[in-house]
Amino acid sequence: MLKLNQLKRANCISFILILFLLTLLLGACTNKGQTKNKIPAKNEGPKVSVTSLGREWKLPISIPKGEGEFYKLVGWLSDTEVLYITNLEQTSTIFRYNLFSGKSKLIYKSGNPIVTVQISPSKKYILVHSSPSSYEGLVTIIDPKGTEHLKESFASYELVFEWNPYNESEVFVSKFDQDWSFQLFLLEMKKAKTTEIFLPQPFVKWMNESDVAFLNWDEQNPSLFAPLTVKGVENGTEKTVVPSAIQFSTFRDLLMTVTVNEQDKSMATYSFFDKEMKKLSAFSIPQLTKFSDWLVPFYDYNEQKRQFITFSPLTSGESDSYSDGFQLLSYDLMKGNSKLIMEGLENEPINFSPSGEALLYGNQLEKIIDINAKKIYDLVKEK
Repeated sequence: MLKLNQLKRANCISFILILFLLTLLLGACTNKGQTKNKIPAKNEGPKVSVTSLGREWKLPISIPKGEGEFYKLVGWLSDTEVLYITNLEQTSTIFRYNLFSGKSKLIYKSGNPIVTVQISPSKKYILVHSSPSSYEGLVTIIDPKGTEHLKESFASYELVFEWNPYNESEVFVSKFDQDWSFQLFLLEMKKAKTTEIFLPQPFVKWMNESDVAFLNWDEQNPSLFAPLTVKGVENGTEKTVVPSAIQFSTFRDLLMTVTVNEQDKSMATYSFFDKEMKKLSAFSIPQLTKFSDWLVPFYDYNEQKRQFITFSPLTSGESDSYSDGFQLLSYDLMKGNSKLIMEGLENEPINFSPSGEALLYGNQLEKIIDINAKKIYDLVKEK
């Protein structure tokens, strides 16, 4: 009997020991699992949910009472703020609008109708072109708070402007008369002076701090192409950098040209060069022709992401008979590849946000595109 009790007692102790060991083992496994959840793997960051910008934007814009009707969007002051213009009778007003708070702030009121507004590349200055009369253009440069830095009047039928991205106190002003004869002036804000510059073409862009580029059209022999010429503003040195181009644009770190594809004349080739004219990359899209020239779809470039964005037709042909809509394509200059953002759109102006996450879009830039979500929102309520 004693032996039987001792045996039962031993079995009971063994059972308790087994339970204890199992508890320790399960506990260790549980702790190990918890530790694994708390510390991400070396090459894995914690997963962050991607929120659509469109869900955070406070839209449409509510025009402050008594400030007239919406005229157009100007562009981005930052990733959170845009500028827009309202008109009331013969006056115009410029507002800053915060996309996330939904609040408008008046920064400038003009006693004359505003024709156009341009924001400098760094967003430090805002150029306001207003029209006191049909043959006078008033140029006012302000900062984002509305403080005036310069005011200059030009007897003109039309004015075109080009900021110097390397020195934003300088702006080229192309002044046109009614017969489209032109004069070119360098407006120097800090020196408060205007100097006439003698160049053969009115539409110039800055290549660097002292050189400008232009398509050197031959007025005596009209052509569909022109050589791209670079000329020194002060020293007058001149050279042709591309023998035949349709259009071009310069950015702070980049030159972009549009030419006819040599292998397939129905395609347009977009080529990208650094400022030493070293070719970085190129791509081609279908080309549309007009009666006397080419249709180059609207485009823009984001320096931060080094991304070029453009509309592209689906097929080549005549622009007047084309009706298949346009694709919005983004081209990555670093990787040398393109991707489709949206399709079935109209070819209308676009304007990149500083971060490259959104686009203003439309003839009045009255819409906004969330690029990641691939959605279009109205900035202004339709009447």
